[in-house]
Amino acid sequence: MSHTRKMLSAVIAVLLLLTITACSGTGQADGGKQTITWWDTMTTEGSVNAINKIISEYEAVHPNVVIKRTYLSYNDIKTKLLLGSIGDKGPDILWIDSADHQTFAAAGVLADITDEVKAWGQADKYVKGPWSSTVYEGRNYGVPVGSNNLALFYNKDMLEQAGLKPPTNWEELQTAAAKLTKGNVFGFAMSAVKTEEGTFQFLPFLLQAGADVTDFDAPGTLKALTLLTDMVNKGYMSREIVTQKQADTATQFAAGKLAMMENGTWQIPFLDQNSKVNWGVVPLPADQQSATVLGGENWAISAASKHKETAFDIIQFANEPDRLKELLKTNGRLPSRGDLLQDPFWQSDERMKVFADSMLDSKARAYGPNYASISEAIQTMMQEAFTGAETPEAAQKKASAAIHKLLEEQQAD
Repeated sequence: MSHTRKMLSAVIAVLLLLTITACSGTGQADGGKQTITWWDTMTTEGSVNAINKIISEYEAVHPNVVIKRTYLSYNDIKTKLLLGSIGDKGPDILWIDSADHQTFAAAGVLADITDEVKAWGQADKYVKGPWSSTVYEGRNYGVPVGSNNLALFYNKDMLEQAGLKPPTNWEELQTAAAKLTKGNVFGFAMSAVKTEEGTFQFLPFLLQAGADVTDFDAPGTLKALTLLTDMVNKGYMSREIVTQKQADTATQFAAGKLAMMENGTWQIPFLDQNSKVNWGVVPLPADQQSATVLGGENWAISAASKHKETAFDIIQFANEPDRLKELLKTNGRLPSRGDLLQDPFWQSDERMKVFADSMLDSKARAYGPNYASISEAIQTMMQEAFTGAETPEAAQKKASAAIHKLLEEQQAD
């Protein structure tokens, strides 16, 4: 057994010890009808209504099918999906975080739908970044639902009063952050919390500097880490960013405590409802190049599903452009389908347009089945540098050694 599969098996074993929650089985009879189980992560009223509409429309056209939807958090889906793989149980259809997709594909808990996707003939409609997250070792294990990415939110009044325009490069970002830091207001903020959120927010800076996870030894890695560490040390960013989630950052921005922040598409509805500040959005400032990183969810089918054909038919049905558009409009997501990116809904709002126009150049976190451990090494690096526990040079060196080993293990597999 390869090291990676041993690691994945160990993860499953730990999860089994931590929980005894049973997974829902698939294909249970419901008055003679075929029952399809569906798991997703949506909680807002609009999103739930849109999902239920898709389900009811499909059931109306296919009266022999009953779709049983269940809400689960991201963490619960991870745990239950791995548990289900042990007992040959699990949902027929599920949503998973795009960053986790390759890990689950490598663990053997997702159905290979390469042939179904080829017969569908719609793969070329999707943007390269989100689509890449559904592919592992040349095989397809899912279809993107919707995406999000990161940009720079700024307080228009604060910048205008300081005689500043939104920064377009790192030098301008530092200069603006310095001028805008006054009293109890920080010039800039990001999340550096020790979870995937922290990695998600660091990766754009890594890419902008010409480095990447697969080239972590590159000078750009240290350049990006040093930039951010310097802004913390100089007081332009609070040291509290190491415990500050993306939602916390948005709340502070809405209260006028931050002049600028790195954050995502999904914060637009929150700010529209909760912020009294005059704000705007621009692309993240560039260094050697412009870059941002993709988040979002993907459709997948459990390898345990007894109804793979019906499950994929439902996914096709839900991904018809008009139906998918109505779903994505409710949850602050961007289309993963390129033919929807130019839709007026995403182009007429100047703030959402920034994110939509960045989709073609956005990079997915598709770094293989060891990505969770790679991400943890990046999180530790940030925490050590930002708290002063290690110099940026020392923190980067440790992370680079760990990541290099993890990437080598994947290649050996």
